[in-house]
Amino acid sequence: MNSPQAPKVAGIDPSLPSPTQTADPVTPPLAAPNSGVQDRLAGWVSDLTTLHELTERLVRTGTLDEALRELLRAGASLVGARRGLVALEPADGLGPVITVGLGLGHADLGQIETIPRGSASAGHLLDGLPEPGGERRADVTHPDIASEADLDPRHREVAARLGFSASYAVPLDPFHAAPRATPGLSAIPAPAPGTDGTGPGSPAGAGDHPAPGVPGPGPGATSVTDAPRLPETGHGRDTAPAAAVTPSPGLAAAMGAGGPSGRLGGAAWLYDEPAEPAERQRHLVGLYCQYAAAHIARLIELSRARAAVATVQEELLPTRLPRVPGVRLAVRHHPGPRGGGDWYDALPLPDGALGLSVGGVSGSGPSAVVAMGRLRASLRAYAVMEGEDPVAVLSDLELLLRLTEPARSATALFAYCEPGTRKVVLAGAGHCPPLLTGERRTEFVETTLSAPLGMLSCWEAPSVEVAPSSGETLLFYSDGLLHRTGEPMDRAFARLHTAAASAPKGVRGDPDAFADHVLRTVLPDGPATAVGRPSEDGTEDLVLLVAHFD
Repeated sequence: MNSPQAPKVAGIDPSLPSPTQTADPVTPPLAAPNSGVQDRLAGWVSDLTTLHELTERLVRTGTLDEALRELLRAGASLVGARRGLVALEPADGLGPVITVGLGLGHADLGQIETIPRGSASAGHLLDGLPEPGGERRADVTHPDIASEADLDPRHREVAARLGFSASYAVPLDPFHAAPRATPGLSAIPAPAPGTDGTGPGSPAGAGDHPAPGVPGPGPGATSVTDAPRLPETGHGRDTAPAAAVTPSPGLAAAMGAGGPSGRLGGAAWLYDEPAEPAERQRHLVGLYCQYAAAHIARLIELSRARAAVATVQEELLPTRLPRVPGVRLAVRHHPGPRGGGDWYDALPLPDGALGLSVGGVSGSGPSAVVAMGRLRASLRAYAVMEGEDPVAVLSDLELLLRLTEPARSATALFAYCEPGTRKVVLAGAGHCPPLLTGERRTEFVETTLSAPLGMLSCWEAPSVEVAPSSGETLLFYSDGLLHRTGEPMDRAFARLHTAAASAPKGVRGDPDAFADHVLRTVLPDGPATAVGRPSEDGTEDLVLLVAHFD
């Protein structure tokens, strides 16, 4: 009698005998280390991703204030704090000196600044106080301010008043090494050729266990707090991070690489309860602050250059407007961040006359500012010699520009005013027409179509005579006022016309108030922005010259 056969499942015969020789089953002790390696690699990827995302957000900041606030927000998320402050004080002494807070008001920052410099966390870093071994501090930790006996009493008093119990501070130095992690959390060396990472000498060996007291990462760890140290060079030794910032030679020379002058300031984060960041948090925030310091150093140099250009530009323009009987003047000038070539001028002329001019040189930057200064000075000379003929003044200016600045063009408008008779003769070269406004009329003065200076072989255009009535105002302006609206030119002209026509009666008699009214109406969000959004043309200079006839 045949014995029954076991059913077959999915084409597999379960009655097949077992092989006579079998390999030893994989024991858990060998599988666990391989799983630990994968967890640690996942932690590294998480750390690198976090660092990449934070630095991407940082480099998108375009101003120094934005970069400092982004640094505070990112650092707070990395070290697990809620509040913080950054004290910017470049060691070269050229400034700027700035203190920015996160979750701290001006009064709070003022109280923190009363802490003696030698006791404050940021003060240690700003002074570059050395460690006993002679190296500069990589970070300063106060894990429990209330229980530190050697801490300045003022430090404890301010901490109790503001409600923070611990602090952690790091330097802002693009050339200073980040705080190093615990040796037990060093990088895993690459497996030897031909190995799979599970044999002797592999990354999962016994020497790869975390240091005592430091918890190892769990499976699928993704948080910054529990992530292991970032990979470093040196095959597992505690060496400088592979991601350290390598400054350009120019930046290194400017910021004093390798010396105390490389320090830009310090950032400190405040804890509500006694606490301190873990070693992995310190290492990650140290790397981030290295990148942030390099970015901030570039922004500092950029802000210094812009400030220098703005200073030169302001010095090339009139420091004050002249006082001429029969007419009152006011001006508003907002230079672009890169430095433009727009100018304004008011020049007393013989016989009680007054010369008014606005214009702009093509281009931007220091070269345009210098060219503007030369052109304005030349126009003043021509106005003194033949100011009663504005066409002759602009013709001479065009000839000078063509001979001395052949690669440039310029727009200009010059007006010869006789306040006693309220007679104005003006001529324009490709510039926006002035606006004449009063209680009974608001109209643009047609200066006829004319090319900018330097565009034609010989420039010439007829002059226009205007007779403002008593109480009327002439507005001279640059095209930057129109461009900063962010609208097409026809709508920008209409906005300017509406702003002048809608001025209240009490404002029309005061040129300063009238200028402010026009700017607020044309640019309600301020000169740096367009209506309802950032201005794409906010880099241009803005000039508004107001002449009110009594």
